Amino acid sequence: MSELDKGSRLKKELGLFDVYAISTGAMFSSGFFLLPGLAAAKAGPSVFLAYLCAGFLILPAMFSMAELSTALPRAGGAYFFLDRSMGPMFGTIGGLGTFLALALKTSFALIGIGAYLAIFVDLPIKPVAIALTVAFVCINIMGAKETAGLQRFLVVILVAILVFFIVQGLYEVSFSQPREQTRERFDDFMPDGIEGFIATIGFVFVSYAGLTKVASVAEEVKNPDRNLPLGMMLSLVSTTVIYVVGVFVIVALMEPAALHDDLTPVASTAGEFTAWLPQGFIVGLISVSALAAFASTGNAGVMASSRYPLAMARDNLLPTNLSKLGRYGTPTAAILMTGAFMIFFIVALDAEGIAKLASAFQLFIFILVNCAVIIMRESKIKSYDPGYKSPFYPWMQVAGIFISMVLIISMGWLAILFTMGVIMLCLLWYLKYARKRVSRDGAIGHVFQRLGEGTDEGLDQEFRGILKEKGLREEDPFNEVVARAHFIEIEEGQTFEEIISIASVKLATRLEVTAEKLEKSFLDGTRTGATPVSHGAALPHMHLLGIDAPEMVIARSVKGINIEVIDVLGDEMKQNTHAIFLLVSPEANPGQHLRMLAELANKIDQDDFLTNWNEASNGAHLKQLLLNDGRYMSLTIKRDEGTNIFLDKEIKDLKLPEDSLVAMVQRKGRVIIPKGTTMLEENDRMIIIGEPYSLAKIRKLIDAEENK
Repeated sequence: MSELDKGSRLKKELGLFDVYAISTGAMFSSGFFLLPGLAAAKAGPSVFLAYLCAGFLILPAMFSMAELSTALPRAGGAYFFLDRSMGPMFGTIGGLGTFLALALKTSFALIGIGAYLAIFVDLPIKPVAIALTVAFVCINIMGAKETAGLQRFLVVILVAILVFFIVQGLYEVSFSQPREQTRERFDDFMPDGIEGFIATIGFVFVSYAGLTKVASVAEEVKNPDRNLPLGMMLSLVSTTVIYVVGVFVIVALMEPAALHDDLTPVASTAGEFTAWLPQGFIVGLISVSALAAFASTGNAGVMASSRYPLAMARDNLLPTNLSKLGRYGTPTAAILMTGAFMIFFIVALDAEGIAKLASAFQLFIFILVNCAVIIMRESKIKSYDPGYKSPFYPWMQVAGIFISMVLIISMGWLAILFTMGVIMLCLLWYLKYARKRVSRDGAIGHVFQRLGEGTDEGLDQEFRGILKEKGLREEDPFNEVVARAHFIEIEEGQTFEEIISIASVKLATRLEVTAEKLEKSFLDGTRTGATPVSHGAALPHMHLLGIDAPEMVIARSVKGINIEVIDVLGDEMKQNTHAIFLLVSPEANPGQHLRMLAELANKIDQDDFLTNWNEASNGAHLKQLLLNDGRYMSLTIKRDEGTNIFLDKEIKDLKLPEDSLVAMVQRKGRVIIPKGTTMLEENDRMIIIGEPYSLAKIRKLIDAEENK
């Protein structure tokens, strides 16, 4: 378990709307275009409330998936979460089982396309489904961006037509249909009582299961901390509204007896419209939306399913060839394998009910995912750093476990036996193939450590690698800390211990801690192997109680300084080092501390970093190497220059553009941490950080003052 090299990582090409489109597209197909009539036969007119309740019941699974996805944005979704929390045995069950279930359900979505196409053209259903599988496989091989582009197109068409269906349907219910007739449609609201209503909730719950499918492509999402949870929430809200209001319209406009036997209830309801458009056109429009729904499910299904064998192959649970990326940066072998399985299911299986059995296994995965959040939280691994945390922990997860168990039981023995059969198949693969190829444990080992057992240190190392790939969050004060950091130019002959002593004195002036305590902590960390040293840089670091903000000292030795470190075998060795970053952070925010260390490591890993570092003329230029995307400006205030617009003013009165702030003031060699009341004097050097466009505005103001 190590950090993925750049050639093995999937490209981050998916934005917020892509997350929304994948999640939404995965939920619409049979759930809206097939199930309402069958569900109404069980629950009567209350069926629309069953959809609403099911939307609420998916929340625990969604919150848990969102937390795990933002902490561990890796391909494979549920597989990766279960493997890293419970170990490779549960990972194999979650990965292989979910892959098979998704491939099975996606196959039948494509059969649904063939069935709807038959409304317009007399075509054989299965050959059409196979041809569509090949088409979606080809699109997925071309790239996630292309796949997501098709998904956006399909979802926009789908949602637009369904919004038209709902608006026109509500108009029909409110103004065209007699109110007495509408009231009659809702007589005998729960014909089978509360038991039938609860059973119907379980029946339609699977309509929302696709919501979490997007977790399997988390590695390809830009800014996953924001885009994954927000995209899933927006998707759930819009889908629930369409499900609930749309099914209400269907119940209100269709005769109950006809509805209960109807497998195309949306198209049939559209046929009842007395609209300003020709009825044939409206029915055709609804059929197009159904095709878009099934196609979006098929497209998203191929994309999501293929990430499971990719992730498992990376961990040697499947043949490693499946982990290789093809010419277009996509997991070509895994996508082809997914397509092959889908074609097999299309050809070999006829009973659509078998696809529904896969929903019981999905509920079983939801149980494990909720358990995974509890294990991760209780493991206390510092590098487990979700950008979004599930609310109401752990009761949300406990509720999710209970809900899934009840719904599985409500599906009957056939669904339970199918789930057990899939579990046994996955266990057999693990025992015969995978077990001898892996030697890691999950985060559950860290929970046991609290009871006296051991841990898997490689897990923390891997999570730190993921932190490094994720980068900083918007609220992390990395730029501010770098801008106000003390700088030390190391003189020839100075030792590492002397530099630590000097840096500790400088830090002690800002922190309510003695220099002796800081020095001892830094040196102890280095001697015990807690200080990362690589690529010519060292990162001594610590957490402290009682401080409010992180502080840093930056030191440089052009000729290099030797540091004694502990190697993996526990032996002492010397490393020649040119850059030393001493970081102290509040103990209350370990995740932020790790993210800032990861950002420093990212800078250090750049090919030309050390060359640029040694060639920089002064500390200000060194800081520019560390700051992000030109978000840094250094100004010296002079009475006869344009910077005189800042002279003799308090910082709060500078009226700087939005997204910019004064991070540091240097006066006569002394660093001042700026406050609103800090008065700027001549020859003060002021460091401003902010967005590039904000800094450009400041530069224009200075130039305008000079040109007066």
